[in-house]
Amino acid sequence: MIQVRRGEERYRGGDPDAGIESLHAFSFGPHFDPDNLRFGALIACNEERLAAGAGFDEHPHRDTEIVTWVVEGELTHRDSAGHETTVRSGDLQRLSSAGGVRHVERNAGGAPLRFVQMWLAPREFGGEPAYEIVRGIADGTPYAVPRAGALLHVRRLTEGERTAVPAAERVYVHVVRGAIAIGGQRLEAGDAARITDGTELELTALTASECLMWEMGPEPAYG
Repeated sequence: MIQVRRGEERYRGGDPDAGIESLHAFSFGPHFDPDNLRFGALIACNEERLAAGAGFDEHPHRDTEIVTWVVEGELTHRDSAGHETTVRSGDLQRLSSAGGVRHVERNAGGAPLRFVQMWLAPREFGGEPAYEIVRGIADGTPYAVPRAGALLHVRRLTEGERTAVPAAERVYVHVVRGAIAIGGQRLEAGDAARITDGTELELTALTASECLMWEMGPEPAYG
């Protein structure tokens, strides 16, 4: 089954007056929707736009795997575990908040910043926080998030190029740029597809495109 969610259906958040624009794919903060809490391990997929100098002041996280994909601009990250990095377009960042961590996210540069941030629920709570950054991740190379039992596939496709959709229990496809076709439906930038028990599916780029594909098993079991 394929369920398509359009970009214009996302919940609008952030603080435009402070240069922060957020689009939320799932129930988030004041936008509570009991029918849209998660998909597999994925509990948030936020498109964030920060104006020059704007950002999120220090705030806490716990028991969440936070994966960030920078689309354009530079993201300055600093956390209470002592990591301070600049994440650029094409870089992938993961922060495992585990038993608890605080961090700051800002656009310290002079150009607009756009990134996609995805939160995943871990299979076990607690533990020590961890941090990793992959510079210029290769196209098609799966990135594993073991604590959430998930794999992320980054695909950059030329017009007409095809790629197989993982035959997993759950697959989440987010279109970052361009336009694609999947299961007879057209998706454009900002759109997403939630695929359950899909087999032998292909994704076709209708224009030059960039997509993030999460390959996931069943929802984490707690207790």
